[in-house]
Amino acid sequence: MPRPICAVIHQDALQHNLNIAKQYAPQSKVFAVVKANAYGHGVERVYDTFKSADGFALLDLDEAKRLRQLGWTGEILLLEGIFSAQDLQVCLDLNLSFTIHSTHQIEWLAEFSQPAQFDVYLKMNSGMNRLGFPPEQYRAAWEKLNQLSNIKSITHMMHFSDADGERLGQSGIDYQYGVFEETIRDLPGDRTVSNSAAILRHSQQLLSDTVRSGIMLYGSSPDFPTHSIHDWNLKPTMSLRSEILAIQEIQAEQTVGYGSKFTATETMKIGIVACGYADGYQRISVDAPILVNDALTKTIGRVSMDMLAVDLTHILAAEVGSEVVLWGKSSNGVVLPIDDVAASSGTVGYELMCGVTARVPFMIEN
Repeated sequence: MPRPICAVIHQDALQHNLNIAKQYAPQSKVFAVVKANAYGHGVERVYDTFKSADGFALLDLDEAKRLRQLGWTGEILLLEGIFSAQDLQVCLDLNLSFTIHSTHQIEWLAEFSQPAQFDVYLKMNSGMNRLGFPPEQYRAAWEKLNQLSNIKSITHMMHFSDADGERLGQSGIDYQYGVFEETIRDLPGDRTVSNSAAILRHSQQLLSDTVRSGIMLYGSSPDFPTHSIHDWNLKPTMSLRSEILAIQEIQAEQTVGYGSKFTATETMKIGIVACGYADGYQRISVDAPILVNDALTKTIGRVSMDMLAVDLTHILAAEVGSEVVLWGKSSNGVVLPIDDVAASSGTVGYELMCGVTARVPFMIEN
C-alpha cells in the first residue's frame, strides 16, 4: 500500500473562488493566474475549472504550450514577457500576449522580420521597483511600440506592491495608482492593474479592464492576517492529508524529535504523522496548527524529512490510521486555512502550496 499522504485538489472550491473574483470585478475581464504550475496545483488539474475565465496569465512558454494542448484558444499572457528574441516566434505560433518591461524587448520586436500582429502589455514601474519602465520613460517606450508595424494593441500595465495594506502611511494603492493615472492620462488603450488584493480590497476605486486573479483563486487570503479566507468567502482548494503512523506515550521531561527541541511538562500522548519536509512541509514550523480526526491540535518538536509529531493528549479517539490534515479541508469538511499553517513558520500560503514535492500523490475531488 502506498504511503498515506495525498494532496487533494477541490474543483468546486476553484470554481467558487473564480466566481468570487468575477463578482468583485463584474465590469472587467478576469484572468486566472496559473504561474508556478498553478501555484502548485497543476495546470492540467485546474484547467477544466478555470477555462471559464476570460484568459490565463503565467510565466513561461512551457505552461503556455500545455494550455494550448489542453484546448485553450483564448488569450494567454506571459507576465514576465519574452526572455529572448527567439521567443517571439513561439509567441506568434502559439498566439500569446506578452509583457514588455524593458528596452531590449522593444528592440527584439523591431528586429523581428516575420509578419505578425502582437498584443503586448506595456508595464510601468510605478513603485514596485521590480519590472517595468519608470514613469518618466514610459511614454517614450509607448511611442516606440506604437510605431512598430507588428504591434496590434498596447495594454497599460502595473503591479501593486502594497494593495494588501498601507504604503507610506496611506492606502496601499494611492501612490502607485496616482503615478500610473498621471502618466497614461491621454494615451489610448486598455489597462490592467488589479491583483488579488486589489480585486478584493479596492475594486470600487480602480479602473482595470482586466484583473489578474492569483492567490485568491487557490484559497489563500491576499491580505492575511487582516482578513482570513472566511472574511473573503474563499474556500481552500488544496488539502494536504495524511494519517497517524504510530502513537507514543511520554512522561514529563522526555523530549521529542531531532535536537530534543520539545520537552514534555506532563504525561502526553503524541502521534507520528507520515509527512515531513521532503513532502514540502516547512521544517521550521513551530507549534503549527494541525487537524487530527477534525480536532485542532499542534505539531511538537522538529519536523524531520519524512515524519512529524503532533500532540494527541486531548484527542481521545485518535489512533493509528486517524486522518491528519496538514492544511486545507478534512474529508468531513472541517477547514484548516493554509494561511494559519504558513504563519507558524513565518511564511505565506503561496510558499506552502507551491512547495508540495513530487513524491506526494495528487487526487482531484469534484
